[in-house]
Amino acid sequence: MKNYSYRLSPLCMVAALALASGLSAQTTTPGSSATPPPPAAAASQKSGESAADLGNAYYHYMMAHEYEEMAATYGRSDYATRAIEEYKMALNDDPSSKYLNSHLAELYFRTGHIREAIVAAQDRIKQDPNDLDAHRLLAEVYLRSLSDTQQGDVSGQMLKLAIGEYEKIVQLQPNSVDDHLMLARLYAADHDSAQADAQIAAAQRIDPGSEEAALIANRFYMDLGDTKKAIQVLQSLPDDDQTPRTEFQLGSTYDQVKDTRDAVTAFRKALDLEPDNLDVERALAHDLTTLNQNDAALTAWKDIAAGDATDPEAWGQIAEIEEDQGNFSDALTAVKKARELAPDNLEYEFQEATVNDALGHLDDAVKDYSELAAATEHPSGQYSDQEKNNYALILDRLAQVYREQTRPDQAIAAYQKKASLGGDYEEQAYDEEVDTYREAREYDQAVATAREAVEKQPKSVDAKLTLARQLADTGHADEGINMAKGLLQNDPKNLEVYYQLAQIYTDLRKWKDASDVLDAADKQATKKDDQLMVAFQRAMNADRARHYDEAEADFRKVLAMDPNNALTLNNFGFMLADRGVDLDEALSMIQKAVKLEPTNYAYLDSLGWAYYRLGQYTQAEDNLQRAIARDGNDPTVHEHLGDVYEKTGQLKQAAAQWELSLNEFAHTVQADMDSNDVSKVQKKLDSARVRLARESNAPPQPAKPE
Repeated sequence: MKNYSYRLSPLCMVAALALASGLSAQTTTPGSSATPPPPAAAASQKSGESAADLGNAYYHYMMAHEYEEMAATYGRSDYATRAIEEYKMALNDDPSSKYLNSHLAELYFRTGHIREAIVAAQDRIKQDPNDLDAHRLLAEVYLRSLSDTQQGDVSGQMLKLAIGEYEKIVQLQPNSVDDHLMLARLYAADHDSAQADAQIAAAQRIDPGSEEAALIANRFYMDLGDTKKAIQVLQSLPDDDQTPRTEFQLGSTYDQVKDTRDAVTAFRKALDLEPDNLDVERALAHDLTTLNQNDAALTAWKDIAAGDATDPEAWGQIAEIEEDQGNFSDALTAVKKARELAPDNLEYEFQEATVNDALGHLDDAVKDYSELAAATEHPSGQYSDQEKNNYALILDRLAQVYREQTRPDQAIAAYQKKASLGGDYEEQAYDEEVDTYREAREYDQAVATAREAVEKQPKSVDAKLTLARQLADTGHADEGINMAKGLLQNDPKNLEVYYQLAQIYTDLRKWKDASDVLDAADKQATKKDDQLMVAFQRAMNADRARHYDEAEADFRKVLAMDPNNALTLNNFGFMLADRGVDLDEALSMIQKAVKLEPTNYAYLDSLGWAYYRLGQYTQAEDNLQRAIARDGNDPTVHEHLGDVYEKTGQLKQAAAQWELSLNEFAHTVQADMDSNDVSKVQKKLDSARVRLARESNAPPQPAKPE
């Protein structure tokens, strides 16, 4: 026999010497622990095996045990190989030892020798068909093989074998909940729903309060599409057995079936049971946000951020809610934290840009949007549909800020990049370019751009309608009307043509013609959106014709169909405020419109005018100045601010604003103005100049006595 003493630990050396001298294998040095002998060795002694064979078997077992420990300690596969060889030699000397066979099978399994592990475990079962440990080992080997294999046939075979072993296991140990649940999982994987259901039921009979059984049953029934039973199995747990885990799973189940309110109830219960569980609170916060319960959602997200200040999502959600609630400074603080934690997240950069825009930090917004545009632009020109949409959205926002800064050339450049995306994006870009030129009072360029769009997109009805409106607005009314009518003859059911033709007539103050066109459109409007558009157009036509009762009826009709229609809320609110009627309702509607679109200068103007009518001049001035900061070319906003200054005793500032208003009117096409408005502003300015002249020529007033 070879001398391996140099590889043995002191304990193994003691055991080896004890065997060589005929001492008991239990003899140890004081204070040390002994490795127990293989039980099979004792059994073999009873059957008359030779002492020498048993001694050799024990020696090789001890060597195998030592090599196993060394393999685990040093991570060396050669030690594991030596351990396997020692187990084989031990079994050669004691072939009937279940103990040695078990250890060898387990070692095969741990070292990835799956085939050998299967053979060794099967050998044990041949010796004793009711060997529970052998069946468990063989089942574990099959499960390992099942997870490792990528081949369908082999995987299916291993699944069947694993099922067979667990069927035997539950026969041998029928009261094990875990075994029944594992067998249920395997049956489910084998698409045997009836057997899986039976095993889940068996587990629940053994332990009706088993959380694990309820959770597995829930997932099983969800996979089957039986939502009602999936929810019921969790709800049926006794109250004392309800845990944060089961309530969380119940909430997640409700979420999967879009039952958000019941999901919130379940998540709240889970959080009550485990208040510090941020995963539960995140799920709750998401659902509260979905339900637009913004105050509760904000509280939850702030609590999450307090518990985990490194969570960028929490800060991003806080920013979004604060922005929705009009708390833009708080939103900016939160989104900056989100960006610090996730600097590569473009969504947070976009969010910061929108908040800067809302705050009027236009230079910062331009910087953010420009960086986003550069990051999302593909020099190759190849985009997925989602990438195109994202890039176009960023370019739109960037161009809009440029327009607010009165930088039309930069806005046009952004729209031209959008046009390069082709298709609908090109059509939209041309339309937006036309609007940009109109805002800049470059009406000839607006017409030229509209013509270019038609030349590039000769089949586009929208492009032709845009050109028709430009022609009608710039002194070529007949040409514009005929172009629109020609489109209607080609496609008498195209409602967009009706809308644009009606708008042309309204701009030309041809109220009856506009009404007749809308009557024809109404006959074609079968969908809700189309009916809403017809009603809105009627309201606008009636408003401009000063038929206020008709306008109010149609505005209310639109809001009944769409209570959050920002354009209608603004226009209706302004109509009421301008007439000085129902001022509280007018203010409420306009405030809602501004909340929906906080950067819309026209809505800010309406809000300022409503405050003016209510005598709240500080708020009026603030909102009108914000409106002018976003668009200084609108004569009406300057007129309104002049009126505020007059009311607050600032006549010089009032005259300056009215003069700006007249200058803007002088560069505005007739379609976008009313000659009566010009006359009204001129009278205000003339009166102010007379008063200022009188004040400047008035003799000095004596000082008041002290």
